[in-house]
Amino acid sequence: MDVEEFRERGKEMVDYICQYMQEMGERRVTPAVEPGYLRKLLPAEAPVKGEPWEDIMSDVDGKIMPGVTHWQHPRFHAYFPSGNSYPSILGDMLSDAIGCIGFSWAASPACTELETIVMDWLGKAIGLPEDFITSTPKSTGGGVIQSSASECVLVSMLAARNQAINHLKKSSPDVDDSAFLPRLVAYCSQESHSCVEKAAMILLVKLRILDPDENCSLRGETLRKAMEEDEAAGLVPFFVSTTLGSTACCSFDNLVEIGPICRAKPSTWLHVDGAYAGNAFICPELKPLMAGIEYADSFNTNPNKWLLVNFDCSCLWVRDRLRLTGALVVDPLYLQHANSDEAIDYRHWGIPLSRRFRSLKLWFVIRKYGIEGLQAYIRNHIALAKKFEELVKNDNRFEIVNDVRLGLVCFRLKGCDSLNRNLLATINASGKLHMIPSMVKGKYIIRFCVVTEKACEADIVTAWKVINEHATDILDSQKPATPEVVARPPLTRQKSRRFSFTRSVSRDIYKRTMSKSNLHDGATPILIPDDETDSPESNDGILEAITNEDDDVFITKDFNDFSIKEEPKCQRV
Repeated sequence: MDVEEFRERGKEMVDYICQYMQEMGERRVTPAVEPGYLRKLLPAEAPVKGEPWEDIMSDVDGKIMPGVTHWQHPRFHAYFPSGNSYPSILGDMLSDAIGCIGFSWAASPACTELETIVMDWLGKAIGLPEDFITSTPKSTGGGVIQSSASECVLVSMLAARNQAINHLKKSSPDVDDSAFLPRLVAYCSQESHSCVEKAAMILLVKLRILDPDENCSLRGETLRKAMEEDEAAGLVPFFVSTTLGSTACCSFDNLVEIGPICRAKPSTWLHVDGAYAGNAFICPELKPLMAGIEYADSFNTNPNKWLLVNFDCSCLWVRDRLRLTGALVVDPLYLQHANSDEAIDYRHWGIPLSRRFRSLKLWFVIRKYGIEGLQAYIRNHIALAKKFEELVKNDNRFEIVNDVRLGLVCFRLKGCDSLNRNLLATINASGKLHMIPSMVKGKYIIRFCVVTEKACEADIVTAWKVINEHATDILDSQKPATPEVVARPPLTRQKSRRFSFTRSVSRDIYKRTMSKSNLHDGATPILIPDDETDSPESNDGILEAITNEDDDVFITKDFNDFSIKEEPKCQRV
């Protein structure tokens, strides 16, 4: 492809993207495909000779798009937002064209310096302590863009581990570093993201998962008690991962209580994960939600979630950059340069050496929208979430399970878990709406998150209409038969389980799993025992009745024909 063809195809691609974004609402939210669908459509070997661009784009439309889950769809309400905006897309285009690998200042000065500047911009807008801002006089901290919150947590825990080992070596200088690993213990809440558990696995340290309070918040006294128990057993607390805006229900750990406990320890690092909610702190009225941030050693938030920046762009700030780089510096001769003492080299701030020019898209977005524009975007999402909360509360068949502070609403039908699993399965399988479940306060709940940039009240009303219709279908199973027939797409048990994000296991495995402190991050399937799944007295009997392998499926609204028995613990409304 030469420059002239690129010019032509590039313009075509921009038009294709614009059309995709404008017409997305007409598509199914989730694809109606089975695992392995694409392998059947593409050749087993790579082409020997180049192919016409028209053929490639034809396959994008005919083979790739049918398997895409449309995260920017107005009916996509699963997970947290996946940031997207035209300025961000343009920033990524330019970054890809420049193609620099900004591991050091010398590798591309603008790449390094712009990252430092925009991290200061965002850190100040959020309201982080001055120690975290590079431009603050005599500051020892600063910010860096990582690929994800998982990487932010990993490098923070790595820095904390290095700090703790250095502290322990003061009294045992001849002991090898690895000998201290069995003594180190990290802490997090059950509401923390699973990346904390993965980081502990990678770094070969213990992780203690603590129970939150009735509001899903980790409290200081719980942490204090756990630390005292571990210290009595000869262990060394070295890292505490807290969350502001948990994935399951957007809960907030109590930093005001936790902070002083960590600060009192000689080498305990306090990390604050604000991957979603941290972005909202650019709004002055939401800054109280970060009370206690002054105790933090590191903080991360993801503009690629809730600030209209495309993935990947996860921002990490540290109070003392030398404590971070001290655990990561590897300095071969071929990477050294004459200005290393005067400039930041971000290769020392993370795991990978190679780094993209990610600050461009963050810079583009902040400049194009301005802080006021981004505040308006976040406030609109919060207002729409409150609107959805109001609709749910006005229907006495449902209940709200979380404290709706930002853009996430956790709700469920009043009754048993299997009833809500069925509701979510049928909604997602319809392709009209996409949500995911989680476990909150011991209950299976459905998460509804406002996601798309241009979300409006009509989107919320439409989503509630879909939810309400499917709920009525299920709950009307107790009503007299009617001749009305409703067409539905095929819904196999396998597909229903996949769409409802649950997985059946044996009763023994289920009991063993429930005895552990599983993290509720919204991405891990929720386990249910096989005997509950297959029991004729379970509400899954409804699912069994609407399961059909035929291409054409018609389901009557009269579920009484299926002779479903009432589950003892499930109260119909």
